[in-house]
Parts: sequence; structure tokens; C-alpha cells
Amino acid sequence: MAKAHTNLFMRKLLAVIYFFCVFGIFAQLRSFNDVFPGISQEIRASAFGDSGYYKISRRISGISLLGSEHNSAIDPQITRIILNINPGYLVESILIIPVTPPDVSLLDVYNALGNVRRISEIHYDSATRKQSVPMFQDATRIVSETQITPFPDPAPARTIPRAETFYIRLKDVNFGNIFFKSDMELLQNGMRYTISNFRNINFLFFPVVRKDKFVAQLYIELLNEGILMYSIAGADISDFLASRIHIDSAITKRLDVFTSWAANGIYQKD
Repeated sequence: MAKAHTNLFMRKLLAVIYFFCVFGIFAQLRSFNDVFPGISQEIRASAFGDSGYYKISRRISGISLLGSEHNSAIDPQITRIILNINPGYLVESILIIPVTPPDVSLLDVYNALGNVRRISEIHYDSATRKQSVPMFQDATRIVSETQITPFPDPAPARTIPRAETFYIRLKDVNFGNIFFKSDMELLQNGMRYTISNFRNINFLFFPVVRKDKFVAQLYIELLNEGILMYSIAGADISDFLASRIHIDSAITKRLDVFTSWAANGIYQKD
């Protein structure tokens, strides 16, 4: 009898602890102004718009990031990894998706980012083809850097690992097969997703971006106003090749595809 009372007490205690943990998570959601307290109203309005806010920086004129300026509360790790490759070109994006808890959770975000195959479903408006086409004609997980055998995405997870690494192959509409290392981790108040090329990115057999010289990151956090998607992508590319490729547009379009893929995956929960 005493054992039964003890078990009942423990169940009640765990329920109370769970309630306060869940309440604490939602009570501690930050606001957009907490993350970007010094940002202009114009940028804020764009971030809350349908397309979000985009900013392009170039090494030749000075790289600047909203994520590390204006008293931003973005973790410095998020911008540092991009700046460490000394990018010649960098694109930054801020987007607020108007979905809040309990409609979405970080687990939904994790599962969306793990669904690699859906990257090939995202289209962009091609000026040369004069129609909407997929940026990446094929997207799949591969075994490792040395074994590029494709395999399917896993089933939706029930828990979030603290950190995870996997590898993907994308068939780019302009650059052919490109290979990325993908890292996901819980960071600060949200989740960071980082991709970097573990092989050269080529254009007409010429290396455009050397190994490890393209990095893109998505930082996703649940805010009071919705889901923050703070994204940055940078590439170190020679001026000779950059003069022959509209690199600003190339990076922006691909970052937009990754952002749209993550946002669509959150909306279209399995």
C-alpha cells in the first residue's frame, strides 16, 4: 500500500514538474525586438512580409551583418562561422513565419530540416528559361563524404538530438552535382542548421567555389510573433569568375530556396 502511495506521489510530482517546464518554455519565448532591438522599422516590416528581408554584402566594400550589429541578440557563433571563410559575397535574410506554439514546435522544425528530398520541390523564377523551375533537380541524403550512395530520409523523429551531422547531394540547375555536409544543433533559444560544401562547386568544369568555401546557415527560433528564420550564406570566389557569374543573384536564389524549403516543411507537417 505504501509503495502504491509512493508511486502515485511520484507520478503527480513528475506531472507538476512537466507542467512547469512546458509553461516555462512558452513563457520564455523572446520577441522580435528582443533579438533585434536596434533594427529599423523598414527592415522589421520587410522581415514580417511575405518575402522577408534580404541584404547583400561584398568583401570589396566591407562585409556587414545585421546579426552582429545593432545590439543583436543572435549568438555570435552563427555569424562567426560564415565570416571565418572570409567570404567575397554574403547574403543575409530575416523572415518571420506567422505560426506560433502550440501550432508548431522545434521538433517540427527538426523534422522539416531532415526532409532533404523536399528541397527539389522548391521552384524559382528563371529569367533565362522564362518559367518557374526547380533550383535543385534532385536532392538526397548520401552515406558520407567518401561514400556518395544515396539513401532515403528517415521517418519523422519523436525527439530532437542535441546535435547531428549528415551529408547530402543536390543536383543544381547551373552547377550540376554539389555535395554538402549538414550539421544541425540546438543552439541558444532555437536550432541551427549549417551546410558547407565538402567538394568543389564547378561551372563548366571550372571550380567556382573551392571545398569548404561556401557556407549557409539557418537559425530558427520560436518567438512571440511567430517563427524567426535568420539565414546567412557566404562564398569565397575569385574575382575573375565572379565577373562572369552573377554571384549575388546565385547566392540569394539558393539561400531563398533553402529558406522556402524549411518554411514549407514547417507548414506541411507530416
